[in-house]
Amino acid sequence: MWRPRAAVDYADAMKLDDARVCRILLVSGSLRTGSSNAAVLRTLQAVAPPGVAATIYTGLAELPHFSPDDDAEPLPVAVATLRHQLAQSDGVMFSTPEYAGSLPGSFKNWLDWTVGEGLHRKPVGYTNASAHGAAQGAHATLRVVLGYVNADIVEDACVQLPVRRDAVTADGTIHDVALRERLTAALTALASHIAARRADLP
Repeated sequence: MWRPRAAVDYADAMKLDDARVCRILLVSGSLRTGSSNAAVLRTLQAVAPPGVAATIYTGLAELPHFSPDDDAEPLPVAVATLRHQLAQSDGVMFSTPEYAGSLPGSFKNWLDWTVGEGLHRKPVGYTNASAHGAAQGAHATLRVVLGYVNADIVEDACVQLPVRRDAVTADGTIHDVALRERLTAALTALASHIAARRADLP
């Protein structure tokens, strides 16, 4: 019987000081309990290949509404934590649904807090767990924002991956072999891109 890997939380990942370790922050755009996007991220964490520490961001609901007036020291604790986690991560993988034809408001708020700091030149990928043809507005908007902040979009790490609700098992992950293989490929593509960038550094 397949069993999930032990989860690597953020604190544990930061203890991995080997320069070869690739740290990926996993961010869900959904706050819904039982979200298929959260299941995608838990599965990504479970299938992370050796040398990749994948950690799930959990502070979306705690972020205050973005205001330029609050974007100054001392930052709100949730914002400071977010920016620290981004700074310590080599790349980011998103999984977000669509709401009213665009990004969910809480996730757009997350992105607003990264403008100017956090995602600049950061390698990123994303998954679309919605049914075929759905959530295109959300992902088009996400690409616009990622382009605006000059994130490094890794095309091979961006996948359409419809996840039926009955594909999520009791442990909150996806056991479907084909879906797991595609998620593994996307995460590996992101990690490989990061490794190639490191190799190019003087």
